[in-house]
Amino acid sequence: MTRPTNPSSATAPRRRFLKSAVASAGAAIAAPTIIPGSALGLDGAVPPSERVVMGGIGIGRRGGYDLSCFLPQKDVQFIAVCDIKQKRRDEVKKIVDNHYGNQNCDTHRDFRELLDRSDIDAVLIATGPNWHATAAMMAAKAGKDMYCEKPVTKNIAQSLILAETMRRTARVFQAGTQRRNLPHFAFACELARTGKLGKLTKVYAHPMGMRALMSEWLGPEPEPDPEIVDWDMYLGPAAWRPFNAKLLDGFNFEKGGGFVGAFSGGGVLEWGSHCVDLCQWAVGDCPPPVQYDPPKDGELVARYENGTELIFREKGWIPLGSCPVRFEGESGWVEAGDSGKMVLSSPELLAGRDVAEIGGYPATFHVRDFLDCVKMRRQPKGNADAACNAHIACHAANIALYLDRQVNYDNQTHLFVNDDQANRMRSEALREPWRL
Repeated sequence: MTRPTNPSSATAPRRRFLKSAVASAGAAIAAPTIIPGSALGLDGAVPPSERVVMGGIGIGRRGGYDLSCFLPQKDVQFIAVCDIKQKRRDEVKKIVDNHYGNQNCDTHRDFRELLDRSDIDAVLIATGPNWHATAAMMAAKAGKDMYCEKPVTKNIAQSLILAETMRRTARVFQAGTQRRNLPHFAFACELARTGKLGKLTKVYAHPMGMRALMSEWLGPEPEPDPEIVDWDMYLGPAAWRPFNAKLLDGFNFEKGGGFVGAFSGGGVLEWGSHCVDLCQWAVGDCPPPVQYDPPKDGELVARYENGTELIFREKGWIPLGSCPVRFEGESGWVEAGDSGKMVLSSPELLAGRDVAEIGGYPATFHVRDFLDCVKMRRQPKGNADAACNAHIACHAANIALYLDRQVNYDNQTHLFVNDDQANRMRSEALREPWRL
């Protein structure tokens, strides 16, 4: 290599480079960088670092309503949807894209692909009841928080595993029991829980029918292409059965409507997971009742360890709208329902408080509670432990209903006492590969 005869000639290119770099730097300083206001949180926008990025799994009728509560939240960004039906995937993508004014919502047929995404913080699970627990536990193991529609489990064993999974993974789980975030229900439960009614003697729930639905098949029909309707994925953990379009939403219309037992936890659970949940809140979210009698005169009576009765009443109910509850103590009582109204044994129970009347059981407040808890890493009102206890009460009542005799539940062992027949109904075999 020839050494240059003029040392300055070796440094000239370097000097030109430095001069150019300084000039470029000056230009950069002179011309301000333009950063979108949305990235800085200006004009009411939430910066990306404060947003909860979400995906949806099984967004049908109920899920569509939930989605309408999530999308207006400024700190939510929905980026993906999963469904076994192509038509529904396309419909939900259009809703999300229209809301944001772009084409960025991705679609998936297999929810495991959505859970594998590292850019998603939380998921809305609004499949049929058959999938709720399995999808929720897989979401937790994938590091996602979740808002999960109810009923959240199909049996007692699932309830226990779900609660344990959420504790172990430290995920934020909100069951879709939105009445816990409505003022009049919350106040009624507070009166019962804090002794304002005296010693609590009875709590009443209205399950809107008491039927012990069991698994059954309908006549086989030609199975659609999996890209159009993925029947195998729809069945998921449920026992295999031939395709029938009437089962696609978990309903059996030939039997007068209602979720087929293969896809739900029985007739008591569908509304019971709301009103029994409120009764559980009224008794302080304690362990579920230990004794369950079969129905008599339209009532199924369960008893807590302290003697308080949980009464499932089917008919002759109070005129306060759907999902009515009544809490009775030795010195007072309170009733509440979906009309947004309360009835009290004495106006003195209000103690000067003004309780807002919000009818129609909107989920907006429940969604907001979930999002705040995701950010603060705290437990929401419809957390997994609360949902577990309420669901166990419903499942045990359903078993007493089906067997048409009394059953006794041990909250320590989580078994029915000396009752092999009832214990066999605590769980069910799951189809591969969907073991919990």
